[in-house]
Amino acid sequence: MKASFESIVDVTAIGGQNSAKIHELLTLASKEELVQSVQDTDRVLFLGIDFQNDFMENGGLAVPNSHQDVANVTRFIYDNMERITTIAVSIDTHEPQQIFHPSWWVDLSGHNPEPLTIISAEDVDNGKWKPVEHYEVSKDYVHNLEKLGKKQLCIWPYHCLQGTNGAALESQFSNMIHFHSIARKSKLQKIVKGLDPLSEMYGIIKAEYDRSDYCNHEFLQSLKGYDKIIIAGEAKSHCVLESVKQIAEHYAKDREITSRIFLLEDCMSPITGFEESTNEEFKQLQIQYGINIVSSNSFSMD
Repeated sequence: MKASFESIVDVTAIGGQNSAKIHELLTLASKEELVQSVQDTDRVLFLGIDFQNDFMENGGLAVPNSHQDVANVTRFIYDNMERITTIAVSIDTHEPQQIFHPSWWVDLSGHNPEPLTIISAEDVDNGKWKPVEHYEVSKDYVHNLEKLGKKQLCIWPYHCLQGTNGAALESQFSNMIHFHSIARKSKLQKIVKGLDPLSEMYGIIKAEYDRSDYCNHEFLQSLKGYDKIIIAGEAKSHCVLESVKQIAEHYAKDREITSRIFLLEDCMSPITGFEESTNEEFKQLQIQYGINIVSSNSFSMD
């Protein structure tokens, strides 16, 4: 590598304003003389889940320790620039009026719920919480969440609103993945999720529940083309966990593929209050599907 890590990433600016000018950064990347990704014999996918401003420590839905996660993951990508074939990132994207935002619901006094309020099917049935509109489909949604054994509907702070700074990729992470795209002549894949106002989409493959039963089959199929699938992101307890579960469940009968999954444990953190349950679920994924949980500074690509 000709460019230093520090010329790409300013760790003191994580979660803040980007001082780098993208044209100058990518011009610097174009001067690297690295092997083009298309020539890789050992194909490696890095999947970064929701590394966005609103999930940083000063964001709208802050994840504790997310700044250190970004510092670790950008260093990992830099150190493995010549080994990572493709980078794909998910971008959580919402509007104010969505079923998991406060504006969707009111109580008997006409007040919106506070963030982290749990709304059960029983709450809707007995009128404790009522949607401002779309009553029948909202009722159907919370009932199906419970029927399918999903997380109950949680009201989140307004976050990742389309077109706002909170929805943008965190600046230093963005610097690194775009640098990789130019330096390795590799197309950066951006997966936008979460736009349906009537569903939650923690995982990148499909919603928690929706009537159309959408599934990102194209991305699932693409995973067969990689020898290693490395995953990190925010939050470990929700969007990372559900993404990994959805991939693993799809390939439940093909352990050869699920065993290619490597989670960077020091590049993802849970939302406060979900630590224990998240760790237990990941342990079960290890046992059931053979996924690997590793540290970014000790994981060998060989």
